[in-house]
Amino acid sequence: NYYLHMMNKKLTALLLGLLPMLTFAQEKGLDQKIDEAFQPISNFFSEVIFFPVWKDPNIPFVLVLLVFSAAFFTIYFGFPNIRHFLTSINVVRGKYDDLDKAVVEPAYGDSTPGGDSIETIRDESKEGEVTHFQALATAVSGTVGNGNIAGVALAIALGGPGATFWMIVCGLLGMSTKFVECTLGVQYRDVDEEGTVYGGPMYYLSKGLKERGFEMLGKISAVLFAIFCIGGSFGGGNAAQSNQATVVIKDLLGIQSTSAGAIIGLVLALIVGIIIIGGIKRIATVTEKVVPLMAVVYILACLYIIFSNFSLVDDAFGLIFSEAFSPRSIAVGGFIGVLLQGFKRAAFSNEAGAGSASIAHSAVITKYSASEGLVALLEPFIDTVVICTMTALVIIIFNTGGVFEYGGDGTGAVLIDGVAYEGAGITSKAFAAYIPYSDVFLTV
Repeated sequence: NYYLHMMNKKLTALLLGLLPMLTFAQEKGLDQKIDEAFQPISNFFSEVIFFPVWKDPNIPFVLVLLVFSAAFFTIYFGFPNIRHFLTSINVVRGKYDDLDKAVVEPAYGDSTPGGDSIETIRDESKEGEVTHFQALATAVSGTVGNGNIAGVALAIALGGPGATFWMIVCGLLGMSTKFVECTLGVQYRDVDEEGTVYGGPMYYLSKGLKERGFEMLGKISAVLFAIFCIGGSFGGGNAAQSNQATVVIKDLLGIQSTSAGAIIGLVLALIVGIIIIGGIKRIATVTEKVVPLMAVVYILACLYIIFSNFSLVDDAFGLIFSEAFSPRSIAVGGFIGVLLQGFKRAAFSNEAGAGSASIAHSAVITKYSASEGLVALLEPFIDTVVICTMTALVIIIFNTGGVFEYGGDGTGAVLIDGVAYEGAGITSKAFAAYIPYSDVFLTV
């Protein structure tokens, strides 16, 4: 209660501090001022984290690290993304819940047959705060959305239809990465006396490396992850999400004010804050209801457009496969450029390798670490292989008549009816061509 009280005080102080800033946003919008203030910091970290291992085209080291790690995990664990796919679905739907129930073998002497002291036997099946499905919904809530609506559009605008193929490939490989990082999240989690779970990369880095004699490296890595995870959540997650939401809302309402972005972002922050202050249980309670509804409604909308233009579907898939290997003259640089666009947007969309998902998954109620790893591997499949592909098909079908030019000016913006659109704006125009009031739907 004390910590919640202090958090509420700090949140109130932050809001009061922002109000004067909103009133003095006449000459320059607040969002523009914030951009200018953070630009030097952003540029510094971009140069460090995204330093290129190849100049033309620009291939950042972090992308190589993510993709090759995913490929290694896939091969090393014998393609778990394929062999254990059905098992993953069964775990989520509760088929194996009975295996997680406590079974204490008869004890002889001072210890159980497993070697545990009778006095210290702990029912590990009771550890955790959320179900497999709630953990999956919580993690998916952070991936389904911006990457599917804006990221796919950006990938296609820059790399053409062929980028979709490489998004799917990266999504399939990312399933193995999610399997590994979320298994580790449960394996090395901490559970306090009240049953609250603490887990994620900061725990398995410190504990796992300590087991192998690298205690100091583990501590440093854990601290660095915790710091950069916060930065990534602000910039790669919340800022990107609220930015694209603002683009659609401003277009929907015809708002021209440059300060609108800051106000919309503030409103979103308040709504999210109300949820996350309640901890993982409240987050899971909200996401297990919102995420399935959000995903199903979005998929149904995509399917409506796809089946309404069924005769164009084979042409769309033809473009996806043919231009994945022999693209047209595209601004990003031929075959490698298309591949990079697909991999970049897939990595951003499903966050495989980012580590954030294992924080949510570590709170699951289970005594088998790998069971949650199996649940987690469904995330990239749902996010990238299914939803991203459907979005791509909608955009490609929309552009069948050459509504815009693939590649555009090389910045991700394309001209549609003489107006420049990018990201979520492109997807919004594609949906609007087939579904009335789809801009309202996408905003919601």
